[in-house]
Amino acid sequence: MTNSANPSDVITDSGTDAPPGSLWQRMKADPQYAPEHLALEAVRRLGPEAAAWAERMRADNPGRTPDQLADLAIKRFTTVARISGAVSGATGLPGAVLDVGVLAWNQARMVLHISAAFGHDPCAPERATDLLVLQRVHKMAQTARLALGVAAGRERAEHLFAGAGNRPLSGVMLRLGVKLAQMAGVRAAKRMFAKVIPGASIVLGTWVNSAATKDLARRSREQFKQAPAEPERSLSPGR
Repeated sequence: MTNSANPSDVITDSGTDAPPGSLWQRMKADPQYAPEHLALEAVRRLGPEAAAWAERMRADNPGRTPDQLADLAIKRFTTVARISGAVSGATGLPGAVLDVGVLAWNQARMVLHISAAFGHDPCAPERATDLLVLQRVHKMAQTARLALGVAAGRERAEHLFAGAGNRPLSGVMLRLGVKLAQMAGVRAAKRMFAKVIPGASIVLGTWVNSAATKDLARRSREQFKQAPAEPERSLSPGR
């Protein structure tokens, strides 16, 4: 039995497999709100990609169901999660933070694709709230929205980040790593700290990343499948 992929099924790598440098700078400067900064940036940068993918899938394969489209996204990003911890080559705490940051970013990318598969607007501001709740950064949508509002305000007030360079880097990286590990899944914290131990990180990373991503995929499918899709206002790059 052959398993040949339809070229139109492929989710292309358009330079979005890793968080942009500007986001890393923002998160290092404001690690307390790192998940909120990541969620806002993910909707801005990855939402249009997810929307275009879902539109293309429906046009090329009109008989494919939303569940089948979601399956494609889940398979793609579970694979990305499985290998993401083995490609950075960085060791110690910086490498651990890089790994969980890439994992959290690609998990957000997956969630946005799943939302688009079920007819939700992946560019809508509410998707940032969904990301924080589904990734268990916040338990309730209301608290997630409040935190996003704070992060957006701090993002605009760039002068608040001016003193980040004066903080001890190890302390900043540790706080950032813990926050991103929380966003990527509780088990990902084990992945982060195992990265500090040479030789243990690659083996542990593959199953930990995959398990956390599959768990998030299940929650995302349940939420977006049950929630009615409604027209929503997109989050513009200038906001």
